Amino acid sequence: MRTEQQHWSFDLADLPTGATLRSVRATPAVVAGRRALRVSLTDEVLLEGRPGIHYIDMPTFVRLPVALTDGTVCVDILARPNAHAPDYARGFAGLAYRIGEGDTRFEAVYLRPLNGLRTNPPAPRRQRAVQYFAYPDWRYERLRAEYPDGRYEAAADIGPDNWATLRLDIAGRSVTASVDGRVVLSIPEAKADPMEGAIGLFVDIGTEAFFSNLRVSRAET
Repeated sequence: MRTEQQHWSFDLADLPTGATLRSVRATPAVVAGRRALRVSLTDEVLLEGRPGIHYIDMPTFVRLPVALTDGTVCVDILARPNAHAPDYARGFAGLAYRIGEGDTRFEAVYLRPLNGLRTNPPAPRRQRAVQYFAYPDWRYERLRAEYPDGRYEAAADIGPDNWATLRLDIAGRSVTASVDGRVVLSIPEAKADPMEGAIGLFVDIGTEAFFSNLRVSRAET
């Protein structure tokens, strides 16, 4: 019988004990009346890093002391561009999961609030508010090139400076992403083999993100 802990909850008012930072900084903050953890890329990565090497679907996250293979992960996110955001920045923020040793592999689903329906973006951006990728082999650019039907992206009713609840239901090779209780992206055949790994709070270039109320439930085996 499995005896490990099956459920975790972090309010994220502070950096959890045992968490580690991967090319990001994280500090307590209050935003929109809520205590949260503010996460952004380090100045070194933001100002001196190179795309595809230091950022853009890379290991840029707060790695948490929680691991699972299958289960459910849910967190509240408020994200927006920061003062150094490039033109292509969309407020990228989300969840990394199954992070391997040395951060050599992981999967992630993140939000692009500036592509959310609340901003009324032009096509095709309006269908690109939610993104799945698998590091290192299947980042968003390759997924778009090889799957032009957009099966790894989806629209969502989100926008910058608004809280959104992102939930991932992970089972084997499948992942389902819900935003504010509504399923927005369902991937029956994800791009990585199942393995146990850590959970991370993911951000990317030009983003100031706030995370609150993280809940993790490991599927019982």
